Amino acid sequence: MLSYQHLYHAGNLADVHKHALLAWMLGYLTGKPKPLSYLETHAGRGLYDLDAPEARKTGEAAQGIARVGHWFGPDHPYAQAIAATRATHGAAAYPGSPLIASALLRPEDRLHLAEAHPAEHAALAQALPWEAQIRHEDGFAMARARVPPTPRRGLMMIDPSYEVAADYTRMPDFIATMARKWPVGVIVLWYPILTDARHQDMLTDLHAKFPEALRHEVGFPPARPGHRMVGSGLFVVNAPWGLEEEAARLATCFATLPGQGNRA
Repeated sequence: MLSYQHLYHAGNLADVHKHALLAWMLGYLTGKPKPLSYLETHAGRGLYDLDAPEARKTGEAAQGIARVGHWFGPDHPYAQAIAATRATHGAAAYPGSPLIASALLRPEDRLHLAEAHPAEHAALAQALPWEAQIRHEDGFAMARARVPPTPRRGLMMIDPSYEVAADYTRMPDFIATMARKWPVGVIVLWYPILTDARHQDMLTDLHAKFPEALRHEVGFPPARPGHRMVGSGLFVVNAPWGLEEEAARLATCFATLPGQGNRA
């Protein structure tokens, strides 16, 4: 369960979908003069070098952010987070969601991150430019212990590796528990869309529990022959106002990729 390392996939089209909408939500939430909490259950290393051999081996970043970065103007929170990361770490740097959050949050906000992989946790602890609560522990346990957070206003990002079937089956009940304990929290689940559609049972259960939640999916070509991921999805409980419109705009961009279109 600890074998997954995102460096091979950082900056791919799924990251573009996930990180662009996450950054937009954080930009919206920080636009109001109230402090907030950001929690992430599977934080990863936070900072990625797209020139690293691992990233070059798959070529996913070349097909992702390197190819479609023009979709985002300089005032978009996603572009701002990337620019801030590269100003500090170089032109090949790419921010994972923890660095996107740290680039967009304010001193009065709180950041709680969990990462169970020892090497990824160590890299994360070195990557963050400001004080954060970084825990080397199971992310689900961290969330259960710290929800509801202080401040109560905020967002939780759930982004497991989906290496095992339990990553799918546990999500509906886990999110229901989090929403019950934290009814004002924005809860965001990312999931891959694979050729075998293994996410469908999870989504059926989630929709039954949260009929008013926002579900947004985009499709894209496989990164290489035989690659099983052909899309990216987000399920958002308590979606911020305006997110649906921003997601539709992004879907229009994804629809320009060869042979693909909006799956929302």
